[in-house]
Amino acid sequence: MGYGFSAAEIAYLGSVPGTAALAEVAEYELSAASQVRDAASVRRRHGDRAPALIETVRLRRRAAAKLSGARDWLLTDDALQQATPTLVARHRARRLAGRDVHDVTCSIGAELVELARHCPRVVGSDLDPLRLAMAQHNLTRPVPDAAAAGQRATVLLARADALAPCTSGTVVVADPARRSGGKRTHDPRALQPPLPDLLSVYSGRDLAVKCAPGLDFDRLDWDGEIEVISLDGAVREACLWSAGLREPGVTRRATVLGTAGTATTLTDADPGEIPEREPGEWIIDPDGAVVRAGLVRHYAARHGLWQLDPRIAYLTGDRLPAGVRGFRIIGTCDFREKALRSELRRLDCGRLEILVRGVEVDPDALRRRVKPTGSRPYTIVITRIGRTATVFLCEASRL
Repeated sequence: MGYGFSAAEIAYLGSVPGTAALAEVAEYELSAASQVRDAASVRRRHGDRAPALIETVRLRRRAAAKLSGARDWLLTDDALQQATPTLVARHRARRLAGRDVHDVTCSIGAELVELARHCPRVVGSDLDPLRLAMAQHNLTRPVPDAAAAGQRATVLLARADALAPCTSGTVVVADPARRSGGKRTHDPRALQPPLPDLLSVYSGRDLAVKCAPGLDFDRLDWDGEIEVISLDGAVREACLWSAGLREPGVTRRATVLGTAGTATTLTDADPGEIPEREPGEWIIDPDGAVVRAGLVRHYAARHGLWQLDPRIAYLTGDRLPAGVRGFRIIGTCDFREKALRSELRRLDCGRLEILVRGVEVDPDALRRRVKPTGSRPYTIVITRIGRTATVFLCEASRL
């Protein structure tokens, strides 16, 4: 659960003396090796405020890779885990540019900071007064590259229940907590607030709801768009966009973001017709956002690829799309461990990457059993072609 901040501690941390104390504590190493010594030193200088100071510095360090400008933020451990990465929040805010927006689960303000850069009027509400106090502080921090983003809006903060609407005429943004009883949940009814209740309360409103990408979207009675978003190859979230916010004809979207500022979008309105052919020179494993959005065929059609098997998400082709990881096929064999071990020995295989889809295999256990001891790196792709488990022997992956 992390450290429990008090209202007095939050007020102190946001004050001029608290800011100075945080700058001082930020000079400490605070590593596993130095934590006892460092904590004792901070306690001698700052007394009972030491735990809040140390926790805040540690959280800011953890947040640096996720939240732009977090070196000045106030956070909690739970709020940081739940917070939307800045680049993902910025992408959503750009889709809402020019609209008045109400974030009904604003927490510490990770979404609000980006919404305020793109929307004229923004409201943030939450039931937790401590997180609202942190959001108020975080919204006053300087925003990196703010000049390029234009004028920031004025944000109104309010303590309110997400299931009790308190604005009208706004686009509603919600991020239900995905932990139940301290454990992550993929059950829409176990979210806080429950997803079915949220959708019911705001029925007929323009609505964007951030969800876990592991939810079974086919079970949702949703007439809008489902967008799955990845960042630097890792699937981060899904977002449900109500019918009034989606593009005509689009019900599924995959958005692939990169920290370098790249953004690629694919939708189910794009062409999805691909040929049926024998495996080409390369195997391509599409980005997870493409796979989870159910847009593998659309991705293949865009890049001149086809599927190894119609039921499997691995693609193949005679060339790699630019910037995409691929595996050059050098041979195939049936999935029999004795034959595989012999083939890997013949290839002088040492470091071995094992990719599996459509076959029940534990890659780590298989690697231990085949015991590669050579000097050259290889990748094997184990997948099902028709009813047969097939092993593709590949050169080590590359772009």
